Amino acid sequence: MSGKIAVIGSNMVDLITYMDRMPEAGETLEAPNFQIGHGGKGANQAIAAARLGAKVVMVTKVGDDLFADNTIKNFENHGIDTRFVKKVAGKSSGVAPIFVDPTGENRILIIKGANADLCPQDIDEAAEELKTCSLILLQLEVSLETIYYAIEFGAKHGIKTILNPAPADPRLDIERIRKVTFFTPNESELALLTGLPVETQEDVEKAARTLIQKGIETVVVTMGSRGALLITAETSELIPSSKVKAVDTTGAGDAFIGSFARFYSTSNDVSASLKTAALYAADSITKRGTQTSYATPAEFEEFRKSLG
Repeated sequence: MSGKIAVIGSNMVDLITYMDRMPEAGETLEAPNFQIGHGGKGANQAIAAARLGAKVVMVTKVGDDLFADNTIKNFENHGIDTRFVKKVAGKSSGVAPIFVDPTGENRILIIKGANADLCPQDIDEAAEELKTCSLILLQLEVSLETIYYAIEFGAKHGIKTILNPAPADPRLDIERIRKVTFFTPNESELALLTGLPVETQEDVEKAARTLIQKGIETVVVTMGSRGALLITAETSELIPSSKVKAVDTTGAGDAFIGSFARFYSTSNDVSASLKTAALYAADSITKRGTQTSYATPAEFEEFRKSLG
């Protein structure tokens, strides 16, 4: 594998409010802290992989507002190839208001903005570069037709694909994603897409196996503090989580996916890469922010040492 990773997906500007509690209807509260950061599931996964040393190419769209140039500059500062980051006239960039409570749990709204304009033609325009990549990462903050086209592109050219079906979209057609290499829902996304319960690990495995039966090669279900479940036609393996003090869980799922892509693209070992990615995601929730919480290799090594 070349080790180069393509991300075809979203970017957002995170508007993060740290609060003591959510206000009631009609109530105004003072919040203790606020920050603006770079986010979006596609961008987050790209940054996580890049901070770990991966060569990353980003295929996305920004608006023509004051956020656009900063978003592009942020990619460039992390060494990400931005030749296929395009501006859309008359559109806002994507934004994500995020509300974080004292336990680190978050509530998020997303406004797609220019992300909604990412289309199959953009994949065609980046095709020659994409063909040099080992992996293509995908999420659901862009149009479904673009997702379907990217999976077909990967299958046609022998490029492995990872689809993180977040945020959950009940319109996702499982038949049209059967050629994806890795499908990585969380428990609630799995429940929505299969219509099956996910209360226990056994429930999760049964639901995941219905996707395997439909032709998806590998399903990885993230289960928060319970870890992740790796399911193939032949095997099932629990990937354990690490017990850490959560400060901010925002972007932890993207840390997991982006770091998994990095580790897998260089090792070709699914299980080992998932276990290391689980540690990387655990480290991210011990710090505030989204992309700012993603560790460099040296910082990640220090975290691993601290676990004993």
